[in-house]
Amino acid sequence: MPAKSTLSLDDVPAAIAARFDEAQKSLANHRKNCVALHKLHVQASRVKDPGKKNEDALTGEWAFGDAFIDMVNRTLAMKKGAFADRIVRFVGSYVKMMNDKGESHSPRTEETFASRFVTRLLEWLFQGFKAKNKMVRQRSIQLVIEMMANIGEIDESTYNQLRDNLIERLCDKEPLIRAHAVIALSKLVGTEDPEELKQGEKTCLDLLLECTQYDTAPEVRRAALINLPVTPETLPVIITRTRDTDTLTRKLTYSSVLEPKLGHPRHLTIAQREDITKVGLGDREATVRVAAGNMITKWLDIAMSEQDPPGQLPETWVGDDGGVMKGFINFLTFFDVVGPGEAIAVDAMLSVFTTKPALLDAFVFSDDFWANLIPESAVLARVFVDQCLESKSENRLEDAAIPVVTAFAFHIQEAYNALLSFMQEMDFLQIGEPDDEESEAREEELAKKELILGELLKIALKLDYMDEIGRRKVFSVVKDMLAHPHLPPGLIEHCLDVLSKILPSERELIRIVVEIIIELRDDDEVEPAIDDVRQNFDGSRSDITQKERSMRRSKDRHQMTPEEQQQNDLTDMRCLVLCIGMLERVNGTFEDNSTLEGILTDLIVPAVKRKELALREKGLVALGLCCLIARNMATNSFQLFLNQVQTAPEDLKLKVLQIVFDLLVVYDRDFLGRSEEISRQIISFILQTLDSEESPAIQSMLCTGMCKLLLSGQVTDSKVLLSLALIYISPSTMDNAELKQCLSYFFPVYCYSSRENQNRMQSIFSEAFDLASRMHEDLEDEQKEDSKLVSLHQFGLLMIDWTDMTKLVEKVPPPRPSDRNPHADLALQLLLALYDSERSDDTRKAFCQFLGHLQFFPSKEVGLELDSRTVLKLNILIENLQEVSNPTQAECSCLHAVYCSNVRSTMPLLTVLSNASKIVSKRPSGDVWRVSIPGDMWMRSLRNSMMT
Repeated sequence: MPAKSTLSLDDVPAAIAARFDEAQKSLANHRKNCVALHKLHVQASRVKDPGKKNEDALTGEWAFGDAFIDMVNRTLAMKKGAFADRIVRFVGSYVKMMNDKGESHSPRTEETFASRFVTRLLEWLFQGFKAKNKMVRQRSIQLVIEMMANIGEIDESTYNQLRDNLIERLCDKEPLIRAHAVIALSKLVGTEDPEELKQGEKTCLDLLLECTQYDTAPEVRRAALINLPVTPETLPVIITRTRDTDTLTRKLTYSSVLEPKLGHPRHLTIAQREDITKVGLGDREATVRVAAGNMITKWLDIAMSEQDPPGQLPETWVGDDGGVMKGFINFLTFFDVVGPGEAIAVDAMLSVFTTKPALLDAFVFSDDFWANLIPESAVLARVFVDQCLESKSENRLEDAAIPVVTAFAFHIQEAYNALLSFMQEMDFLQIGEPDDEESEAREEELAKKELILGELLKIALKLDYMDEIGRRKVFSVVKDMLAHPHLPPGLIEHCLDVLSKILPSERELIRIVVEIIIELRDDDEVEPAIDDVRQNFDGSRSDITQKERSMRRSKDRHQMTPEEQQQNDLTDMRCLVLCIGMLERVNGTFEDNSTLEGILTDLIVPAVKRKELALREKGLVALGLCCLIARNMATNSFQLFLNQVQTAPEDLKLKVLQIVFDLLVVYDRDFLGRSEEISRQIISFILQTLDSEESPAIQSMLCTGMCKLLLSGQVTDSKVLLSLALIYISPSTMDNAELKQCLSYFFPVYCYSSRENQNRMQSIFSEAFDLASRMHEDLEDEQKEDSKLVSLHQFGLLMIDWTDMTKLVEKVPPPRPSDRNPHADLALQLLLALYDSERSDDTRKAFCQFLGHLQFFPSKEVGLELDSRTVLKLNILIENLQEVSNPTQAECSCLHAVYCSNVRSTMPLLTVLSNASKIVSKRPSGDVWRVSIPGDMWMRSLRNSMMT
């Protein structure tokens, strides 16, 4: 038997208190005090009462536990501070030491004094979870978190208590306590058996995912996000936090979760990789963009460390010595460069170049590289050239051995020949039995070859064309590509870009494209005169006369067979695409380019008259582009476009509306500025279309167009502003994110850029608020509870904010003597509205609250002094409201003294109006509003004086 301990239980509290006193002073002495405390604990555990059984005999353990818990209790109520935090760390350290030593001396299945102590301490802290004092709840959870890391094994009953209490704290009203509960609950993830849970009961992981997404406090969402395990089940929720409203949460999603915990980016799907890259690099906060860039740089390091890139690079290309280029090509395989992910992959590469600009010095493009292009390597070369030119590092292009123009033209020719050969092979294979898998594989291969050729054309656009031989070679290749009837449509734009750069003038571009169109529309009897085109390249001939060549076909449409009609329709569609691309690059007038007359007469106008939607759409777009460079044509065709808006389907209506707004912006004097009647008719037509339209895309297009007209000053009608304000808060547009974003940006920019715009916004306040009130009255209860709906109070505060003079931009000129103070006029509107007996009590109370938010300033700060008439009107209106509401004598004296002492009184007018709003709000609900003034004559005269 062990020797009896000489420890006196009366000395235990003082000894424990001494350890705690030292521990709260510094973290450096925690280990020493833990050792001393454990020694004391061991001695106390040996003190037993032989006259009792079971736990009652453990008098020493109970005495130690009572003294320890007493010390912990002194810490629970302490507010934030280093002393309490050190005690929390000390308790966790002691529990860790005690469990470590207990496991080394006793089997896990045997109950020890350490396990009994931990269980008792936890049960005591569970009581603190439900305390009224928020600091007690917070400290209790902090202590549990410190203990859970090294708590050892606990019985099932204690585990269930711990889990239930933590889940209950997830609903605590204090965000910080919920955050600590989330951290503690995250340590239980994976320890529970889903089969033992009740039906419908959520696991700890499910609860953490809910907190990550739906908790209103950003600190709680961050705590849940950082402590979530990164698994295929949790990744979709983690990715949603890249769009969190809190900036720090978005940053931590990249820096503390995705970058350190994800591992290989292939753990994500391609769509997920593209999503987080696009969102992170496009974030409005620089800190988030930096965090996303660091994550992408780590992805590049992972790609460079891989031996065999999944892209299966050709063995004939050795690459650079450092493996940088192959690493980048492997990095690009993380994205779908052949599909819509190309732009995202380019942004990712540019981010890496920004983070590590020295990597650009390792690029060397050998002949083998160009001979064995794949989509990723083509994108890499194009981005390298763009980055060098943008950073003005042309010497890097020479060091990287970028081919000269003539050599590069041959690379384009080789890529084009490979594309044509594959297209012919596809046509031959499609004659036999169709195979879906093989057909899909061929389509994917065709898309790859198209991308390679497109990237080469983009590079060709950035080359130096001082070499005349190389310039002619590029022209010959690109022109032959455009003349091919089956060239993929995605390459037409790139070819036209190259032509517009290497040709000497727009007239030459028009001439070449018209010649190509004529060749495409010619019958087999007419041989294309390519030699004449090349002969005219130097600009010696600028026009193609109708005598030599004509775009009119030898047969009318009714004389053709169905097969010929179908082929001609395909040819016309290709010609219209070429025509549209050419017109988009023309800045001269229609009259200066007589060659366009033939295209308009024989191609565009017949296409507009066609019933087929695709041809009619291309024809209208081409006609609209012609109108942008021909004033007379625009005035004659404008009614045609308005008629198409009424009858066209949604896709075509979007195109036509774009044309309409472009014409209104370009030809202001011919339409909106011609006369008030014409302007009123056009605006009424657009507003009626906006009111009757249900398509979100068309609604967004109409609002965007009207915003442009308002910002440019071409439209000054307050009805347009009123309509946009009501659409902004309308329940029917709550889910139209594009429209909401447009108007959210428009209203502040519009109002803060001009005093006239603020006055215009102030003039519609009453009418807009009344219409918004009726709109809310017609809503159902479920719609009113929707968080996306803008309430009447929010709407009023927004309009007050938009009319705030202090938020005008600095470039706004100083006020003129005739300028009005928008908030002063708004105060007159609100006070007059309070006399209206037809308004509801809620509306009057809202108006009284709005009075307290109005801003009035001395002339030294803003330079807009209130005139005496406005002050008099405000004084009369408020004094009569005081008579109606029966204010106290002190309040009346205060208001009278302020107004008699002029606006330059030390007491701001805002205080006066705030007092008035309090006086008016004192009226009991249900009382009848009465104006104690002699008759309605005074009110009419007051309104007339305000209008003048």
